[in-house]
Amino acid sequence: MKSKYIIPIIASSLMILSSCDDNLMEWGKDPEHGAVTGAELPLALVEKISRYEPLKNYSDFPLGNGIGISLYMSDAAYRKIVNENFDEVTPGYEMKHGAMVNSKGEINFTNVDAFIAATKSAGLSVFGHTLIWHSNQNASYLNGIIAPTVIPGSSGTNILDLASIKDGSFTGWARNNPGKGITTVANSGLTSTSAAIQLASSASSSAAYSLQLTSPNVPIVTGHNYEISFYIKSDVAGKGRISFNTSLTNQYPYKDWFATGGSWTEAFATTSSWQQVKIKLAPGDFKAGSTTFQFNLDLGYLPNVTYLIDANTLAVVDLDAATGPVNLVSNGNFNSGITGWTKANGAADALSAGTGASNVYEGSGSMKVVNATSDASNQWKTQIQTTFTSALVAGKSYTISYMIRSEANGSVRCSTTPSSLASYQGDQTTTTTWKQIEWKITAKGGETGFGFDLGGAAGTYYIDNVLVTDGSSSGSGPTAPVTIDKTDAEKTKIIGDAMTDWISKMMTHYKTSVFSWDVVNEPMKEDGTLRNGSEGDTASDYFSWVKYLGKDYAVKAFKLARQYGNATDKLFINDYNLESRLDKCDGLIEYVKYIESQGAKVDGIGTQMHIGLTTDKDKIVQMFQKLAASGKLIKISELDVRLGTATPTVAQQASQAEMYQYVIDMYKKYIPAAQQYGITIWGVSDNAKEHEYWLPNESPNLWDANYVRKHAYKGAADGLAGKDVSKDFSGELVK
Repeated sequence: MKSKYIIPIIASSLMILSSCDDNLMEWGKDPEHGAVTGAELPLALVEKISRYEPLKNYSDFPLGNGIGISLYMSDAAYRKIVNENFDEVTPGYEMKHGAMVNSKGEINFTNVDAFIAATKSAGLSVFGHTLIWHSNQNASYLNGIIAPTVIPGSSGTNILDLASIKDGSFTGWARNNPGKGITTVANSGLTSTSAAIQLASSASSSAAYSLQLTSPNVPIVTGHNYEISFYIKSDVAGKGRISFNTSLTNQYPYKDWFATGGSWTEAFATTSSWQQVKIKLAPGDFKAGSTTFQFNLDLGYLPNVTYLIDANTLAVVDLDAATGPVNLVSNGNFNSGITGWTKANGAADALSAGTGASNVYEGSGSMKVVNATSDASNQWKTQIQTTFTSALVAGKSYTISYMIRSEANGSVRCSTTPSSLASYQGDQTTTTTWKQIEWKITAKGGETGFGFDLGGAAGTYYIDNVLVTDGSSSGSGPTAPVTIDKTDAEKTKIIGDAMTDWISKMMTHYKTSVFSWDVVNEPMKEDGTLRNGSEGDTASDYFSWVKYLGKDYAVKAFKLARQYGNATDKLFINDYNLESRLDKCDGLIEYVKYIESQGAKVDGIGTQMHIGLTTDKDKIVQMFQKLAASGKLIKISELDVRLGTATPTVAQQASQAEMYQYVIDMYKKYIPAAQQYGITIWGVSDNAKEHEYWLPNESPNLWDANYVRKHAYKGAADGLAGKDVSKDFSGELVK
């Protein structure tokens, strides 16, 4: 049954909000209209808002919403609002580098793929946000690939005399087949000051021995194992082997030359990057009665290749010689498992043996520790311990050193046992790159062991080469690792390749589902100059692309996005505070001109517009005028209006509605229709779930914390419609 009713005038502040266009009519007679009728009575504001259609129905351009993927996928009420009110959605975080790229540089598309499928079925398009930014990056991975390289030293004392190599005389060495030449070249080794042996094959070189350098005689101790190792690279792809004289039963062994668990082959391959070649000889490899052996560096397989062998790393080591510091830990290299190490605290699966080339610093094993939860003040909650071969002596100095890496940024400290005698190392940071850490202590006396405390930061850790020593030695021992910094040119290439990998894979993967992108986000400083990477942001997810690629980083990004995307994709550059810093707005426009002068195409400029009630309206107008003059598509990309409180007054809500309407009105007035890409409202509601990281304890959105339309909804709708939509409401409802 249908019945008409007149909406009552409700005094509650929840129902009536005052604003300039929503004044209540007084009861009585209007001299212009005669007697007051029900149809002419004003509607209570809340009832007015409830009668508005979905927002997108009032818009002539795409209306977007910045959302959280997890909320959209899991919260039906949230999803319903988005689906009903918007044409386009922008994921706030989940499409960024930090969310999608793992510690190995691999991209996980799973979550975004599911989200795009869901939005597509709801009739929504997706705006890609964002490809290149300085925040929300997997900075651990990006910093890791340009981190210094730690080169392991030889496994023990080098019994080769390299003096004649370093002075270039090669006394005792035989250059049997020198090819184009075998010489010593200064400052060409692993470090800027180390020498290298240069061996160049001839144009006709085709057999391994066509370029050959033979060592002096190396003495053999019966029953001992030996290791030959060196670092080598070549100007072009090369190939080499180590062969031996008749002292060995097999002069031409097949080996896993790089000791990485790969296949055994006749020869090893070389590239333009330094790599270590390593071969071990067991007692059974030598003929009975042999007292010396010689080895040959055979590099003549391929013509016109120039090889460099770092002179400092060419070594022959007697692995069974009594050399090296006395280690108070009986199993510090983990080559035979993790015997002697126990879990004092932590999950059942916290301790295991580490395997795999990237998880072993040197040798065949490491120790793997998994810490499930982060507790910065209780590092002991995941604790792995061992005992010393003898108790520490009071007042004596000891050094504990170890190599460690983690699958993400982490934290470690050491502590001695028992707890009554404990000393504690300060927290040490770990990264995806192997790092040597030393801890020097003065013993209290009686310490029986020590351990690694890894409960501070959740993650997976790998530990190798643990050494506890008082400085005493039975020989010279293994040589120290060499740390090599990458050059600026190397860093530029590595980061450029990482950008290419990221953008090409994103654009290719989403080529049929995402057709508009924020390619570069927030490139400008507040004064309108380009960021340069020296801004001092220390956040864990901060990485400055411009620091390594220079001013043209955005040129490269736009060219890549265009190359791997669709020719018709709309590619944007985006920044904030353009309405409050007009010099920043000018700088962004000039940077767009520069990008295009270098051959890239920028389709549009996004102005975020995270604003408040006190934002200067005159500057908003000036910003739109400047942006319109650029000739580019203009998008309000992240619009919200802050109130400074999670419990705003009625008056504040009315002012918020007015500001939303003003921004939309000015956008439509000053941006020509052909340049109006659209407006994206940043966030759905004031619900705390949406504001854990963005504007906590605030109320910037169009729906309240209970998903009820606010006064701001009316302001936005009226702005989009270009009129007070509720002015035509009859005041009579049918139910």
